[in-house]
Amino acid sequence: MTDAPGAGGTGPLLDAWRRRTDAALEAALARANAPDPRLAEGMRHAVLLGGKRMRPLLVHAAGHACGAAPEAGDAPAVAIELVHAYSLVHDDLPAMDDDALRRGQPTVHVAFGEATAILVGDALQSLAFEVLACAPVDDARRVAMLRELASAAGAGGMCGGQALDVAATGNGAAFTVEALERLHALKTGALIRAAVRLGALAAGADEGTRGRLDSYANALGLAFQIRDDLLDVEGESATLGKTAGKDAAQDKATFPALIGVEASRARLRELAAAMDDALAPLGPRAAALARLGELAISRSY
Repeated sequence: MTDAPGAGGTGPLLDAWRRRTDAALEAALARANAPDPRLAEGMRHAVLLGGKRMRPLLVHAAGHACGAAPEAGDAPAVAIELVHAYSLVHDDLPAMDDDALRRGQPTVHVAFGEATAILVGDALQSLAFEVLACAPVDDARRVAMLRELASAAGAGGMCGGQALDVAATGNGAAFTVEALERLHALKTGALIRAAVRLGALAAGADEGTRGRLDSYANALGLAFQIRDDLLDVEGESATLGKTAGKDAAQDKATFPALIGVEASRARLRELAAAMDDALAPLGPRAAALARLGELAISRSY
């Protein structure tokens, strides 16, 4: 995901945060000290071979909007990307989505075997919390960050959403729009919301600001997933970096399947307006968050 010219001056900021994140991820993986070379290489394969870096960029953008220095966002940005990467490794397994392609590369279980892929996911999740536990903030803020990430990743968040998604596979037509929005608020939205919250926590934002950022993040999480659903219908595997058309083939509940393509696009426009409204009181410092919302809706992969 790259910024575009004329994007309100946010391009250099996003590029700088992306470079910070990639360097910090590389350093965290080097410190992981995995004794087995296959495990170490599988972890690198899962994390370093591309990716939009949307969640770490949201950490930095939210921190920036609230006045934090870039270094304050480094640990939470790395931690949330590691959790995201672990979730993709496990999501691609044969027992889950059974996908052979991720970020234009063979998925971890294809490249390294199922047992190693499971261990890679486990190790990345553990490393995420180790990194966050060492964040250079006061103890109270560090505990709040750890609690936020654990809650977003667990049974009441991403894992709960994944369980609902597994249950819905092969039964998409029985879903309502309300049930689908709840599924996505957990499966996709929980980590996106956590990324924004972690940035706000790193900056020590006040309660009112955190509430506005929550409204933005809730709209963004749903918009991100609706765009994913549309791309699965309209995109090509070579562009997406993953297998296109799998949702329909597996009879999954998606927005295009339930309400149609045009209505899905209209819902995206509504969510874009909701994001703008939530960020308006924050002024120019929220420009990077606004740009990330635009990129999430307009992306081609």
